[in-house]
Amino acid sequence: MKESSTKRKEALKFIFLFGLISALGDVTYEGARSVYGNYLGFLGASALTIGVITGFGEFLGYAVRLISGYFVDKTGKSWAAAILGYGLLIAVPLLSIAGNWKIAAIFIILERLGKAIRNPGKDTMLSHATKHIGTGVGFGISEALDQIGAIIGPLIFTMALSFYGSYKHGFQIMWIPAVLTVLVVLYTRLKFPKPSSLEEDIQTNLNKNNDKVNTNGILSNSFWYYLLFIFLSLLGFANFPIISYHLMTKKILNEAIIPTLYAVAMGIDGLFAIFIGKYYDKKGFKTLMLIPVLSIPIVFLGFSNNAVLAVISIALWGCVMSIHETLIKAAIADSVPIKSRGRAYGIFNTVYGISMLFGSTIMGFLYDLSIFYIYIFTIIIEILAIIAFAYWNKNHTLLK
Repeated sequence: MKESSTKRKEALKFIFLFGLISALGDVTYEGARSVYGNYLGFLGASALTIGVITGFGEFLGYAVRLISGYFVDKTGKSWAAAILGYGLLIAVPLLSIAGNWKIAAIFIILERLGKAIRNPGKDTMLSHATKHIGTGVGFGISEALDQIGAIIGPLIFTMALSFYGSYKHGFQIMWIPAVLTVLVVLYTRLKFPKPSSLEEDIQTNLNKNNDKVNTNGILSNSFWYYLLFIFLSLLGFANFPIISYHLMTKKILNEAIIPTLYAVAMGIDGLFAIFIGKYYDKKGFKTLMLIPVLSIPIVFLGFSNNAVLAVISIALWGCVMSIHETLIKAAIADSVPIKSRGRAYGIFNTVYGISMLFGSTIMGFLYDLSIFYIYIFTIIIEILAIIAFAYWNKNHTLLK
């Protein structure tokens, strides 16, 4: 009992340290993401160009996780991947010297690449610690701490735009959290050189009637049906840069307010994370059904010409992002053995990235034609996602 209590305390300490790392990292890159659409538009990019750049950035940010996850599984060097990935955060403050949208696109893609490199290792290390307190709650706590930084970052840009009328000042400030992030990563590496030891005393109880993962760690058909549902539900999910571009170009909201609303969305994301994490620990995968259900009203409200409806849309967007960042990771931790977990995160995130690339590009293209087409596209895709969910839910048993 005493050893178990000690492990629990160590696990909580690890979760909170990584929460601090994520918070500092989010100050940097979420602050930048809150103005990507605006900034690229300011530098002369069209809606389609913004959709392609941000969509490709998201795709790369997830697709490379397949390689990174495989590297983590084969070498066990989760920390090496995390340190390199967080080091690429310097691409954010370097955006201050971008003279055109093409240069800015390179830095945006580098920032996304950094996240791709670090996340499988990060999520794998966190999964070991969350086993002591419940995977849903554990990842929920991590996400809640993460979103503190996601609130602060956009507010920095709100101040930069309000007081200086300049994106450059906001990006220059990002040198501070970027450097601090790397320092805390190195400190945590010294304190916890082998995070997998946190899970060594825990037996992962898999339901014998579940066909999702077999005993040798190979993912079964149920996992791929799950990926189909996620791919479709994300395909119809509008990303923030496209919504913010609409709000800016149509002058629905003041340009300086948009980063603040992104901060509000991140705050909702963080607050919702613990609640939805606890609900997941009780109810299981069916909580993921909220993704397609909420994605439909997001586009109708977000692409309207009403400021109040736009704000409601962004609040819903924050809730869906919370589900992405919390439950998706918890589900992988609950369904995949330790030796294959890095690879599973990599495969999952590759599918996630492909869906984001296609979805962002399609929506950017449709926006230039007519917003009406975005509405039709989203309805059709999310209905297909709901059908995929129903089929998957009927043919599997949750490992909880």
